[in-house]
Amino acid sequence: MKLFHLADLHIGKRVNEFSMIEDQKYILKRILDLAEEEKPDGIILAGDIYDKQIPSAEAVQVFDEFITRLAGRAIPVFIISGNHDSAERLAFGGRLLNSRGIYLSPVYDGSVTKIPLKDQYGTVWIHLLPFIRPSTVRHVFENEADLVTDVQTAAETVIRHMEIDLKDRNILVAHQFVTGASRCESEDVQVGGLDNIDAAVFTPFDYTALGHIHSPQNVGTDRVRYCGTPLKYSFSEVDQEKSITVVELEKKGTVRTSLLPLKPLRDMRKLRGTYLELTDRSFYRDMNREDYIQVTLTDEDDVPDGLQKLRVIYPNIMQLLYDNQRTKTTQEVDAAQAVEKKTEMELFYEFYELQNNQPMTKQQKDFAEQLIREIKE
Repeated sequence: MKLFHLADLHIGKRVNEFSMIEDQKYILKRILDLAEEEKPDGIILAGDIYDKQIPSAEAVQVFDEFITRLAGRAIPVFIISGNHDSAERLAFGGRLLNSRGIYLSPVYDGSVTKIPLKDQYGTVWIHLLPFIRPSTVRHVFENEADLVTDVQTAAETVIRHMEIDLKDRNILVAHQFVTGASRCESEDVQVGGLDNIDAAVFTPFDYTALGHIHSPQNVGTDRVRYCGTPLKYSFSEVDQEKSITVVELEKKGTVRTSLLPLKPLRDMRKLRGTYLELTDRSFYRDMNREDYIQVTLTDEDDVPDGLQKLRVIYPNIMQLLYDNQRTKTTQEVDAAQAVEKKTEMELFYEFYELQNNQPMTKQQKDFAEQLIREIKE
């Protein structure tokens, strides 16, 4: 049994105000090509299909085209909703799509949809668990509501009520944060680790196909895995190689994973140097200048209209940063206990200096004082 494990497509996403839709169309076409070559027995999409709960019409069309082509190739697709998706909207038409081999997780109501696949070793059950919150689980299992105090206990309760035949092989598709996973900048983070689930919760399953974390990684064991995003969505991911995780199951207890690299239409990269260095033809001659780029200039003085000038050479610059004496200087405001003794202007001076690493000019001070007087009046 061979399965493709994918997640976090985030169709319709914008990164630093750049639409990623063209890149997403390209990478989905590449996934279709690899499915044609590798002929998997099914494709798992572990949540965050869309980037917003109300996706754009274009995003819906892109996903519709993707699953229609998979259905045309008779490749079963197993889809759950993630925290970015609307479970109700994603599940629309699910019972009709089942007949075409497109299986969508319904809104969680206490039962988890499971679909059987057959091979020479018997049955593989694909369990589709959409993104859950403790409030959802408490509502469903009112008699056990006191036991559901966080996501960990919510997951334990959900799995305890699932129908799992341990004699067969079982795959769980889920979209949660598992303790120990490494995050990156393009993910939603819940303060205090309240969304953590221990990997031991997934012990009953032969393989847990996770979505939610954008960096590909195993968590605790190679049987609990995040496949990562098919595209880079932040500059913290520049050193990652995106891929499809290929899961192969033989007899009970035998699971292997491998990777199929995904080459994007445009990569993400970081460039660093002075303005003159980065605009020297010899520097960028052999570079794909269409890539999405973060530029860090080391010039001591800001380059007037630097972003627009650099975009003549690098049209897809997403960020322009400076690293020089001004930005390296660290300054501290006075202790919090002294705040109450200071005027509004004194506090504003300190805030400005903390943010800009330089004091306000006389003209700026005069303007700020006049503005504060008008606000107070």
